[in-house]
Amino acid sequence: MGFVERHGLWTAEQTAAAEEIRSRAESGGLKVVRVVFADQHGLLRGKTVTAGEVANVLRDGTGIASSLLAKDTSGRTVFPLFTKETPLGLPELRGAADMVMVPDPLTFRMLPWSPGTGWLLCDLRFTSGAAVPLCTRGLLRSVLGQAGGVTYRTGLEVEFHLFRLDDPRLGSADLGQPGAAPEVGMLNHGYQYLSELRYDELDPVLDVLRAGIEGLGLPLRSLEVEFGPSQVEITLQPADGLGTADAMVLLRGAVKQIAARHGHHATFMCRPQLPGVFSSGWHLHQSVLRDGVGLFAAEPGTAATDGPRLSPYGAAFLGGLLRHARATTAFSTPTLNGYKRFRSQSLAPDRAVWGRDNRGAMVRVLGDGPSSTRLENRIGEPAANPYLYLASQLAAGLEGVAGGLDPGPAADEPYAARAEPLPRSLGEALDALDSDRVFADRLGKDFVAYYSSVKRAEIARFGQEVTDWEQREYFRVF
Repeated sequence: MGFVERHGLWTAEQTAAAEEIRSRAESGGLKVVRVVFADQHGLLRGKTVTAGEVANVLRDGTGIASSLLAKDTSGRTVFPLFTKETPLGLPELRGAADMVMVPDPLTFRMLPWSPGTGWLLCDLRFTSGAAVPLCTRGLLRSVLGQAGGVTYRTGLEVEFHLFRLDDPRLGSADLGQPGAAPEVGMLNHGYQYLSELRYDELDPVLDVLRAGIEGLGLPLRSLEVEFGPSQVEITLQPADGLGTADAMVLLRGAVKQIAARHGHHATFMCRPQLPGVFSSGWHLHQSVLRDGVGLFAAEPGTAATDGPRLSPYGAAFLGGLLRHARATTAFSTPTLNGYKRFRSQSLAPDRAVWGRDNRGAMVRVLGDGPSSTRLENRIGEPAANPYLYLASQLAAGLEGVAGGLDPGPAADEPYAARAEPLPRSLGEALDALDSDRVFADRLGKDFVAYYSSVKRAEIARFGQEVTDWEQREYFRVF
């Protein structure tokens, strides 16, 4: 009896899907499978196994170093793992011991750009079979389980930059942790939002991306030219539960890998340090359904003059998003760079307000009727860990429903409304997270403390660096 069966980790549907993967491997349809998990930053980590090893991995999972959970975005380990003290209160992490990556067979994909290569997303388990509490995919599953039998449905529209790769900067002088950023060139001038002419300029590479994304089986809706130079937006069809988060980690990986194979560099960094670029955002559409019927829509004939076109459930969910917006920002905007986006009059929010189809508000109320009424939260950056972004949104919304929170009136002038400002830095967002009991209750106080510590380590490292701004500001004048 293997690890998966011994610990009862799969449903009947997953077991059937695993048998199909085994058959494909035995028939010669697979050469290798990339077995991966999304770490605390939403970055994919894992191993590539041969076709002959696939059956073993499906039966027993595969080991991977737990030290990956102790790293910041540069790959630096920020927690001691080789001392007598218990790392993060988890003795299983001592000495960077192994965890087990357990594949979810329902996530299996073939990579169109790498013939014979499969892709499997995994959940993390300790060797005892216990769930790893720092696994962000598992954390989202836990919050979904708090929803009282309703279905959480989300859809994404995500912006990113697509550049020509001029120099990958892979020389010995470019080494570091992190290493030097690549040198890139623009693919178009930008500032021509949704220009069909600009789209045609990008069509050769966008068509390659489209083919790869569709070949991967992701629910692509549209490819669009965004406002800034070399800026693109992708939207996906809505999905339930883990679906959107799984799709987002695969989408980011696919876009970056396909672009690199064709001489381009794709980045989901919010605001690259390049002249004239425009910040990128990740707008998350969300609704809640019971028995397939949306719960956010107001009853027919409900007046909308003094409140949202939402049911009491929808209004309270919105109230939760607004009340806990500052804390959720730590998950929706998890990089120091992302806070450069929160600017007045910028199509990005700067305060916790809602509006009816108003792109300056943090949350837009959209749709008319049970099937289309939804909330679009414009708070996120493309670099967010999708599992934590969704988990924090759902946790805040459920808390609003539990407390019957009133979202207040719509903001007709969202950049002038009297409302709580969004954090101006990652440190400020983490302070808000640490002081908001909702996330300690729903995500776990140990996870919140862990996540905050990882991000504060990045802030501390940044604080020790001398920036270009400081050099220009002080080097000559003093």
